[in-house]
Amino acid sequence: MLFSQQTYVQRREELRRLVGTGLILLPGNNDSPMNYPANAYKFRQDSTFLYFTGQHRDGLALVMDADTGREVLIGDEIDIDDIVWYGSVTSVREMAEQSGVAEVQPMSALAEIVGEARRSGRKVHFLPPYRHETMLTLHDLLGIHPSEQRACASLSLIQAVVRLRSIKSADEIAEMERAAHIGYLMHTTAMQLCRPGVTERYIGGVLDGIAAAHGSIVSFQSIVSMHGEILHGYPSGRQLEAGRLMLCDAGAETVEHYCSDHTRTTPISGRFTQKQRDIYDIVVDCHDLALTHARPGVRWWDVHMDVCRLMTDRLKTLGLMRGDTEEAVQAGAHALFLPHGLGHMMGMDVHDMEGLGQIHVGYDDETRPSSQFGLASLRFARRLEEGFVVTDEPGIYFIPDLIDLWRKEGINAEFLNFDVIEQYKDFGGIRIEDDVLITRDGCRFLGEERIPYHADDVERFLAERQN
Repeated sequence: MLFSQQTYVQRREELRRLVGTGLILLPGNNDSPMNYPANAYKFRQDSTFLYFTGQHRDGLALVMDADTGREVLIGDEIDIDDIVWYGSVTSVREMAEQSGVAEVQPMSALAEIVGEARRSGRKVHFLPPYRHETMLTLHDLLGIHPSEQRACASLSLIQAVVRLRSIKSADEIAEMERAAHIGYLMHTTAMQLCRPGVTERYIGGVLDGIAAAHGSIVSFQSIVSMHGEILHGYPSGRQLEAGRLMLCDAGAETVEHYCSDHTRTTPISGRFTQKQRDIYDIVVDCHDLALTHARPGVRWWDVHMDVCRLMTDRLKTLGLMRGDTEEAVQAGAHALFLPHGLGHMMGMDVHDMEGLGQIHVGYDDETRPSSQFGLASLRFARRLEEGFVVTDEPGIYFIPDLIDLWRKEGINAEFLNFDVIEQYKDFGGIRIEDDVLITRDGCRFLGEERIPYHADDVERFLAERQN
């Protein structure tokens, strides 16, 4: 377990207090077979279950009674056949003691505990499921069809979990700094390897290996591509080509599953062309602007919009955009180049708690989501608080199909110089991303080491690498 027993005890006490009444059910994850039952993907515990128990084993569930304070860790002991193949493991009773849970029961008792609550007319709280075996379990326990379970999930439990997990403790921040160090190793290695003839897939594979060797796994499938305009451009067998850019968006999870997430865009030939540098420097300045604005009490929505205004101003100087900046931003014209939001929350999930519903994580009664293209993809927008960890990830992309569509339909034509934009259709895309901790009076990067991102620093790093 990463933290002290008292940490998990206090988290559960606060969760029960916030939920108020009823039975709280938190299923852990099970093994997920890749192609047959005995050949499973690397196990990843459910983040919320892990947050409240610290336990990594598969086949567990936690039940808490918000009215009486009763807590039960539910799970079956492994048998001798499992021991032969995998060795001895901590017993369920020992795990419960580690987590400060007083009672243990076999998995067969779960149906009776939940059934008793239902027969008494009590509310059974559960979170939106994302694994099909969990959906089947909830169907068996509660009689709710999987297609209806997200809608039936407990809003009070969702809100309580979001409130607790959003503020990162000093111990959690230290673990995320470890993830940031692994991310530093991954990205500087990718920059070292970035040269003509090397394949995207090779670099992606090396990144996976670094994450596994120094932590647990990558925090999401690594993005490594010369086609940076494809927001999730996963590695292919293409060889890197001189004169182009390589976008690498990758992160790591520690053994305790706290995440990092960085993006860097590297000139494959070692130096930016003037055209590339013009666009790159705009992204750098947008990235750095967010750092000067982010502090407690400021809405991330407003930081995003300030970045969009700066981007629009600078694109106008290059002749790509025109007209009044504020009108262009309000119309969403800049979204042709930035079709996503400035960032998202980070923690035990790389898009922290996104499975609980982004409306609950990134928005509140004051700040509501937009349906406008681009702005609709702003995953996090509400006011910042000390202890939040968010990503700062502006980008500029030239997406040929999107350019053609907007030009054909005349979308925001009064703000876009399509004749000039046409000259950039083979450009690709640029994104720069870092993980930012909101502090008492501002913000700071996570991690002691800084992956180079200012253009001069990038070129100097590439010039100094070993051949």
